[in-house]
Amino acid sequence: MNRSQRIMSIALPCLSIDRMARRKRGRSWRLTGRPDVPPLVAISRIRNAQRIVAVEEEGERAGLRRGQSLSDARALAPDLDSFDHDAEADMALLTSVAIWCDRYTPLVAIDQPSDAIAGGCGGLFLDISGCVHLYGGEQAMLGDVTARLRGAGFAAQAAIADTAGAAWAAARYGDRRIVEPGDQPAALGGLPLAALRLDPDCIDMLGKLGLRTIGCIADLPRAPLAARFGAQLLRRLDQALGREEEVIQPRLPAAELASEKIFAEPVALQEDIERTIGLLAANLQPLMDARQVGARRLELRLFRVDGKVAAIEVRSAGPVHTPDRIQMLFRERIAGFHEDLDAGFGFDLIRLNVLESQERSVRQGDLVAGAHAHEAFDSLVDRLGARLGVDRVLRLAAADAHIPERSFGLVSAAGDHPDSSGFAAAAEAPCVITRPLLLFDRPELVEAIAEAPDGPPVRFRWRRAVYRIVRSEGPERIGAQWWLEGRGGRSRDYYRVEDDEGHRFWIFRHGLFGRETAHPKWYMHGLFA
Repeated sequence: MNRSQRIMSIALPCLSIDRMARRKRGRSWRLTGRPDVPPLVAISRIRNAQRIVAVEEEGERAGLRRGQSLSDARALAPDLDSFDHDAEADMALLTSVAIWCDRYTPLVAIDQPSDAIAGGCGGLFLDISGCVHLYGGEQAMLGDVTARLRGAGFAAQAAIADTAGAAWAAARYGDRRIVEPGDQPAALGGLPLAALRLDPDCIDMLGKLGLRTIGCIADLPRAPLAARFGAQLLRRLDQALGREEEVIQPRLPAAELASEKIFAEPVALQEDIERTIGLLAANLQPLMDARQVGARRLELRLFRVDGKVAAIEVRSAGPVHTPDRIQMLFRERIAGFHEDLDAGFGFDLIRLNVLESQERSVRQGDLVAGAHAHEAFDSLVDRLGARLGVDRVLRLAAADAHIPERSFGLVSAAGDHPDSSGFAAAAEAPCVITRPLLLFDRPELVEAIAEAPDGPPVRFRWRRAVYRIVRSEGPERIGAQWWLEGRGGRSRDYYRVEDDEGHRFWIFRHGLFGRETAHPKWYMHGLFA
């Protein structure tokens, strides 16, 4: 296993109770003192009876317990305050706590076993490897986490260890909140078997044999244990002691690059936020230059002192790496909100993440204009996309189809676009216009007359007007998409025609005369300049 790994486990044993208490008593009720009110209990229908699934500490002192029927509980505490347990609301609250924990590390995983869902409790795993020094050590970081959670109205317990299993056990059952590296056997030996996250049935079977602590089974022969109690027992034991690696699944993937700034005094002004973005982007520029990449998708996370987290994401049309371009992207994005950022009492931590990057090629600068055409295009797309949203800034792109109205589509302008060298080559090549500047989404039916059934038209009627053709060029035959239209698909013969007043049209005959149809129809598909 990775000996440099350090995992923090956060236990929220009263999550469901805390959710309701925060709503009724305010978020800071644990700091200001519990008011003189009846105890809170969460109830759910279990085995055709209303039973307690979560109870406040005050209720436990009055004799209330999980699994107790509501009628028995009211006999002990007639004035208890009960509410229906809502697992979805608890999960939403746990997710919000996980988002808040991103301030400590981007690697945050939700620990929500099935029995905890029923009990209204939950927890988190934080991979704090390499992050501890930012908070003055493990003890200071642990104290900061628990103090902030208590200030937000949560009953929280936390512990740090080399493994997720050891941290989980120490946070819920241990006296030591920091398990030193490699000290799992000594720290966990005296803890009950429930600290291994085992099934209750397995714990009961072991208890009947007098095996009640982790130390009782740590050195027993493994084969008989696995044969009688299953492989899960040994797996959980090995994970806790560090013999087998346990991988936690972060809620979000880690950013490719990140830079953050912690403020001794919270900031709230937009000017300060923009200045911080520039500083963070300047920190990231050497890292991107070393990799020869630029950012395509960036995220700004702003952590408020009251626990709320704001996230702003921007995308660029091309790889960006300079602080001024990154600063401009976020400035335009914030301006696109048409309102100020809700800073509350201020932000005490701001982090800039590079979520996606792209290789940045080195090009010779333009000696005349001082910039490349593609850079001006990217800058325009970035400004529009930041203001309006990148999904609203579109460009035409070729599609894999030869039918004219299906041969192109609209894609995000912030996606990959042709290199400037491609535009230059196209400009130097002879330009022959074979397609109309205005192409109709759907061809319009016309009445046409031709000298021969398979010849060009000499006159046609379109939109109640009659046009006499003096020049024509064609046909350009385009076959049907037989793999889509089947045997009934018809070919098209396109003609570029000009009437006696100089108007030019693009029309086609639908169906080959005598081979595909006896009465082909004519359609107007576009107009030339």
